[in-house]
Amino acid sequence: MNVKVEIICVGNELLIGKTLNTNAFWLAKRATSSGADVNRVTVVKDDISEIAAALREALRRRPRFIITTGGLGPTFDDKTLEGIAKGLSRKLEVNGEALKMVRKKYEILLKEKKIDKIEMTPSRVKMSTFPRRTFALHNPVGTAPGMIAHVKQTSVIALPGVPPEMEAIFDESVTPLLKKEAGGCAFFEESIYVEGVMESSLAPLVDKVMHDSPSVYLKSHVYTKSRISEVEGRKSHIELHFSTTNRDFAIAKKSLNKAVEQMSELVQEIGGTTSTADTK
Repeated sequence: MNVKVEIICVGNELLIGKTLNTNAFWLAKRATSSGADVNRVTVVKDDISEIAAALREALRRRPRFIITTGGLGPTFDDKTLEGIAKGLSRKLEVNGEALKMVRKKYEILLKEKKIDKIEMTPSRVKMSTFPRRTFALHNPVGTAPGMIAHVKQTSVIALPGVPPEMEAIFDESVTPLLKKEAGGCAFFEESIYVEGVMESSLAPLVDKVMHDSPSVYLKSHVYTKSRISEVEGRKSHIELHFSTTNRDFAIAKKSLNKAVEQMSELVQEIGGTTSTADTK
């Protein structure tokens, strides 16, 4: 995969342990399934300088996409757009396209009689105050639009932190961009589960399978609740996750099957057993 992606999550609540960072998990999985390669996930506080520094650092690595999530709302601590503006050395201004989107949302709320009148307060206008030379992304669910800026070969995309809004904008506006850049490449994966073998005993088997199937990435994951100390020499429950990226489903499936079959045979040779998700 050569469509490099970095994710920057913004929010004090993520750094103090109040909120689980499910957005990073969702974005990484979605971007990967679209054929992209997520290289890094960064978490920063609601601070303009921290956001700007994280963005500049990411830009120096020249990924194809930088996706931020969080901090696009109307409140005082929503500082992502200001941070992006500082990171890009661009002034902030009201984006006409974004302002229309925000106003339209309040027109809908007025028709639904959820508000008494439309008033574009400073807090509401704030959601459409973007860095210069950027474009608004339609928010199908909420009020705050997303944003996209193009910086040389990198597209910087800002999404809200509210999960349903972030997911809706990503699916509508970002997924098509990733898939286009990936050129039809897709991510394929499969898992098997191992019993009766310690993880340390699997290590040389993993090396051999990856050597024999270089297009397949293989990673072991130990389930903590089921794991019993290797020092005691007892069983541990391990998932072996196989993944590959290819434009051709048949080739990808063949590569995965070859690696899975070889690993299963090797595990059996050292006295272990394997099963799939369907037979667990």
